[in-house]
Amino acid sequence: MPEFEDKSVLVVGGSSGIGNGIAQAFKARGAEVAVWGTRPSASDYKGVEGSDLSGVTYHSVDVVNREAVDEVTKSIKALDVLVLCQGTVRYNREEFEREGWDVVMDVNINSVMDVARALKPALAERHGSVIIVSSVAGFNATIGTPAYAASKHAAVGLTKTLGAAWARDGIRVNGLAPGLVETKLTHVTTKNEKRLTGALRSIPQGRMGTPQDMAGVVLFLASPMASYVTGQTIIADGGLSLQ
Repeated sequence: MPEFEDKSVLVVGGSSGIGNGIAQAFKARGAEVAVWGTRPSASDYKGVEGSDLSGVTYHSVDVVNREAVDEVTKSIKALDVLVLCQGTVRYNREEFEREGWDVVMDVNINSVMDVARALKPALAERHGSVIIVSSVAGFNATIGTPAYAASKHAAVGLTKTLGAAWARDGIRVNGLAPGLVETKLTHVTTKNEKRLTGALRSIPQGRMGTPQDMAGVVLFLASPMASYVTGQTIIADGGLSLQ
């Protein structure tokens, strides 16, 4: 696996789950890693499932607050890797209503563009790499969560568009589309034995993915090994989307 010594990495949404696995993978390979989360301090994640903030710099940032994003990013002058892993979902058909729709779209796609836009100069300074984390939902339908599906389709499209637009600035933009990984967003499935059994039956590899599985893809995309890869979203789902 590639090393990232002396590289600066920011993982938005890196306080737990997939983002945290990505942050820790970069840290293990020598990077200086910063993480954005929603809780006031790193200590507020103590005991949270899938959260390890040891050895990283934590910042509490509300990514849907554009003024807050602008304030925290203005001090970042150079950045090697930006991982945009923020995300939310609303179940029980809440996304069919305006409030639920707006909340999900603000986090899952509007904030992705806001943060990327704000950090473009810092990324250009280092000829950096951006990885947008979307979902296999960006390639199909999720009947009960229209905003989640629409935002993830948009994230895949944004990856292609920024990949083409920012290549001339020396910035590579690519994406990761995870399948079923146990995080707080997927507990509706992973904590329900009947649903989980059905889901695993649809995955050729017969297992859920892990944050470490997802981190491997991101490390590749951020490394010189992927130097000629631009605008692509890699699906990492154990074969789920092949069915």
